[in-house]
Amino acid sequence: MVSSIIFENEELKILDQTLLPLEKKYISIRNLEEGCEAIESLRIRGAPAIGVMSALTIFIEMKRLYQEKVLNSKEDFYYHLQISLEKIGNTRPTAVNLFYSIETIRNEFKEYQFFDIEEALEFLKKIAIRIWKEDQTLCEKIGQNAQSLIFDGAKILTHCNTGSLASSGKGTALGAIYTAIEQGKRIFVFNTETRPLLQGSRLTSFELMEANIPNTLITDLMVASVIQNHKIDMILVGADRIAKNGDTANKIGTLSIAIIAKYFNIPFYVLAPSTTIDFTIDDGTLIPIEERKESEVKEFLNCKSTVKDVKVYNPAFDVTPSHLITAIITEKGIFRYPYWFEK
Repeated sequence: MVSSIIFENEELKILDQTLLPLEKKYISIRNLEEGCEAIESLRIRGAPAIGVMSALTIFIEMKRLYQEKVLNSKEDFYYHLQISLEKIGNTRPTAVNLFYSIETIRNEFKEYQFFDIEEALEFLKKIAIRIWKEDQTLCEKIGQNAQSLIFDGAKILTHCNTGSLASSGKGTALGAIYTAIEQGKRIFVFNTETRPLLQGSRLTSFELMEANIPNTLITDLMVASVIQNHKIDMILVGADRIAKNGDTANKIGTLSIAIIAKYFNIPFYVLAPSTTIDFTIDDGTLIPIEERKESEVKEFLNCKSTVKDVKVYNPAFDVTPSHLITAIITEKGIFRYPYWFEK
């Protein structure tokens, strides 16, 4: 599997996913500005990966500030830590794993009393590494928990990218497919293009081909036809934020697929770590939906695809109501409708 994040010798690198599948290139994240730009530009994407990378970026930034002698006291450290957490929290509003990492760091430093800045940096590094390793463990457990639902010979449809490029481990929905293959199950995958930025055709197809997993790429609008022709046994998708009642925000187009699945009576499964559940909101109407720039719809790879002055609506996510979701699989088990998640 391809690693989306590399952290070695206190140096952070990410795979630049804007270049895939044409070029496989790792870039260094040397400060907060580069980390924020990488998240906003989708050089790194996928809710779990954003959460992990943000925690590591905060450590990289605080270490840089210390080396440049900006941090000369405990007060300096706390001030710049809060500023950095706030800035990285403003990069993308929907993926809750980002805010999980931010709140984890904030809460742990509320309880932590340090003697010097070097000690504080070491503590911050340990938190970031723990979040990184935790994500890998959660992905593994999600994949294992999903195996009772995935049978030998299954034809699975997935939307967007939910594998190792979207996490620091195997991934969620795609991770469960990797686990099924490891167990000797014969799996065939249909994956959507995932417009407008083609995370399916550029990233999921890249991952599946790298892993030698049989797959077929379809456009987003082919889903109903493919299901109607009895080519799909189940649908596996990830999530960027799940409300307490199970309403789920995921890549735009997920809601359409869930409606189609309900019509054709195809199981529709959401796979995500419990850190994706937002226990502060009761339902999906309270999930903030990121709207992205018009150019992502108007052009691709500098190729214009419409008239210059046309207005564009470009939400990055939609919300699937919980009653359309057959089951939500986390590292804690398989949960079925009606949902009500509590901490």
